Amino acid sequence: MSVSDSMRAVRITRHGGPEVLEPTTVAVPTLQAGEVLVKVGAVALNNTDLWTREGAYGRPDDPKALSGWRGPIDFPRIQGADVAGRVVAVGAGVRGSLVGRRVVVDPAIYDTEGPDANPVGLMGSERDGGYAEYVTAPANRVHDVTESPLTDDQLAALPTAYGTALGMIERGRLRRGETALVSGASGGVGLALVQITRARGTRVIAISSGPKIDAVREAGAHEVVDRAGDIAEQIRAFAPEGIDVALDVVAGDLVGEGLPLLREGGRWVIAGALGGYGVTFDVRRLYLHNAQVIGSAMHTPAHFELLMDLARRAEVQPVIAAAFPLDQAAQAQEELSRRGHVGKIVMHP
Repeated sequence: MSVSDSMRAVRITRHGGPEVLEPTTVAVPTLQAGEVLVKVGAVALNNTDLWTREGAYGRPDDPKALSGWRGPIDFPRIQGADVAGRVVAVGAGVRGSLVGRRVVVDPAIYDTEGPDANPVGLMGSERDGGYAEYVTAPANRVHDVTESPLTDDQLAALPTAYGTALGMIERGRLRRGETALVSGASGGVGLALVQITRARGTRVIAISSGPKIDAVREAGAHEVVDRAGDIAEQIRAFAPEGIDVALDVVAGDLVGEGLPLLREGGRWVIAGALGGYGVTFDVRRLYLHNAQVIGSAMHTPAHFELLMDLARRAEVQPVIAAAFPLDQAAQAQEELSRRGHVGKIVMHP
């Protein structure tokens, strides 16, 4: 397949608001040994895009420091972790049969090889991402989904949101027949959690806002808690014997309020902090009840393989809230930050 020398892209040259997103023309990235070049069909937006652009992640030694997902950003940076597209070229050592195949890119940069490696970097933060016509990726991080009936938009919605959800579910050791609580259920990760936990035979209690409750219930939640009311009281009404696992992307006050609702041996899994980073709770809820609080950052390679199997069989159906052209990246991120949508926002180069 022929590839031009230049491409359209959107990049950031500093931290800041949507105004720092800069549409530009740059050289198509040069393939290195072991890499493939992917023509981007769709790229999905995530909260990581907002927080990386803002530098909101902080550092362990300085929580207020401007930082990308795992440290200082090497500017300029092309954002975008979630890519679906087609392989158009391969580097040295990569089999040529990949050319023309429809793929999803695993955006994680891992600390080691092996199925249980931990993510320590992210495409769009620690390396250039998919806010562009083309992106490179290690050949062992692209997954052939040519036969999947899902659209490019749906496939692009999977990596970060559904990968994060599956990582939470696996680390929380969620089992069939248990009761799971899902916070932030109308967002990308939240809807993914609802869909996957429901498919696994779990009773799902979701937390959402009034206008989005019907959509969350349609995604598979058995019960939906209106976050405008007394959350703990509503959860007790739906699950008087308690919950087994909380899958939480909100944190903040919810952790302290919710831990007493765990059954013996319950697990509270946290993969986000939309409600605030500061958390206060009574530690007796842990050591007197064999409860656990578990941090979960994205997925492992093994988790991502499971996700791609679901995608090939279309056992998950990502909801697409809106699509924007690439040159409207600032508007797309503003739409994401308003949180008025249900599902995922994507862009088309």
